[in-house]
Amino acid sequence: MSRPPVEGTQGYSAEAPDLLQRYERMRFEEAHAGVFDLIPPAPLDVLDIGAGTGRDAAWFAARGDRITAIEPTREMREGGMALHADAPIAWVDDSLPDLASVRGRTFDLVWMSAVWMHFFAAERAAMMQTVSRLVRAGGGLMISLRHGPLPEGRRMFEVDADETIALARSHKLSLIRSGDFPTPYAPDVTWSRLWFERPI
Repeated sequence: MSRPPVEGTQGYSAEAPDLLQRYERMRFEEAHAGVFDLIPPAPLDVLDIGAGTGRDAAWFAARGDRITAIEPTREMREGGMALHADAPIAWVDDSLPDLASVRGRTFDLVWMSAVWMHFFAAERAAMMQTVSRLVRAGGGLMISLRHGPLPEGRRMFEVDADETIALARSHKLSLIRSGDFPTPYAPDVTWSRLWFERPI
């Protein structure tokens, strides 16, 4: 018996074949140019929450990081596993808000690209507590936020960067960088990229 769809993943199962091609066309360095220089040298323990096609996870794996990729949508997870079959990625079927599979663990870098805006305000407030506990002392958290017209069939909300920064600070994460960046393949969409660190 299959489980019901995870909140926030609506639309991804049906669109997986197209997304698996579209997301992989943009190189990691291009997609994350706004925070690329902040990524510490390998090897890191990296947690990619909402790993999608595995593009980002594969980039981390290729440079020698130990990468755990959480992806709740079966079609995306299995597609990513096939695309990056040779990469040493630990794929996990799990989801926010609980992330039970990694409870009690901490990571040098928690990576959340294009995930946060799929949850409404009360969910985001609860999730920040879960996510912040995964960042070890001296470690980082990257969150990207999408701004622009909402795609039809998706559970997605407009999220203010200031709200996210305040939530992170309430859990003792320090803002290192915040900036807005355009998207080449969607001129009416911009992304906020936020980088936080947990002080040692």
